[in-house]
Amino acid sequence: MADVAPPVGDAILTKVPAVTLGFWVIKILATTFGETAGDTLSMSFNLGYLLSSAVFGAMLALLVIMQIRAARFRPILYWLTIIASTTAGTTLADYATRSMGIGYPGGSLLLLTIVLASLAWWRSSKGSIDVASVHKPRAEMHYWVTITLSQTLGTALGDWVADGTLGYLGAAVIFGGLLALLAIAYYRSSISRVALFWAAFILTRPLGAVIGDFLDKPVAYGGLELSRGGASIVLALAITVLIFAIPQRAGKAH
Repeated sequence: MADVAPPVGDAILTKVPAVTLGFWVIKILATTFGETAGDTLSMSFNLGYLLSSAVFGAMLALLVIMQIRAARFRPILYWLTIIASTTAGTTLADYATRSMGIGYPGGSLLLLTIVLASLAWWRSSKGSIDVASVHKPRAEMHYWVTITLSQTLGTALGDWVADGTLGYLGAAVIFGGLLALLAIAYYRSSISRVALFWAAFILTRPLGAVIGDFLDKPVAYGGLELSRGGASIVLALAITVLIFAIPQRAGKAH
């Protein structure tokens, strides 16, 4: 397997999409889908968090292998892998915070430590955690491990904030506001673009988690109590339409 991405002209392309507004829109929808789909399997089908995590984890492993073996960026494959990571993150986070008995604060702190350790390992191993470096198999593996861990952390954060006094909509406002601040920092400050990317990537997950919970949780708990399966189907259709409607291009490697 070649260890480089195919060049286009004088540029080497990554195996991940260029980070655009369309990327963030699809990412938020994908994380929302991950919440409803994860809950469908673990709760509606009563498989439990551990078995559901094993199912989604197996799907994720297969898709990551396919993603790494692909010769170039393939939009459908990439977004399927993102969706698999976010559904696996949903059930893993629920297992950590509920079944392990460490609660939302403990689970969030544990997962944050693991995400930071993953980023540090990636930087130590490859010299950069910039997504523009994701065009070689080893960097791709670091990328997908960190992506999955960040999805898991984001789920725990979303549940922690939403289960307090804020509720799902209040939590959505909080996380949406934080993402808006990161966008302002991107255009108005000299803060590392790489750090801002990973902060935004993590925060889109709790935003999607609380929106997903708002859609499918009981009315008594502040949700709309929509069908988990039905909400998942609508979200999947919306993601599919946007993937084809929004131009998908690979990012350029540095």
